[in-house]
Amino acid sequence: MTLRFVGIDPNTGGGGSPTVWVEEESADLVLQGAEAEAVVGGTEWVPGHTAGIPPHETVIRIPVRMASILREACDVAEQRAGLR
Repeated sequence: MTLRFVGIDPNTGGGGSPTVWVEEESADLVLQGAEAEAVVGGTEWVPGHTAGIPPHETVIRIPVRMASILREACDVAEQRAGLR
């Protein structure tokens, strides 16, 4: 997997931080952020869909101050996938 770095939380300190990449081959967004599993894990968001988070998935929280970085990542991903 080859990742293209797009941005990091501008208010980051020296520890782990919300970060956004675009995977070069698939053009998927790859996100790192604070876990939010306890908030959403037991809720059935879509009727008929199993509640909870599958073992192979996780939930992360990205701060709103990163909205422009996520927009840029979406632009990069669309260009990479040939959608623009």
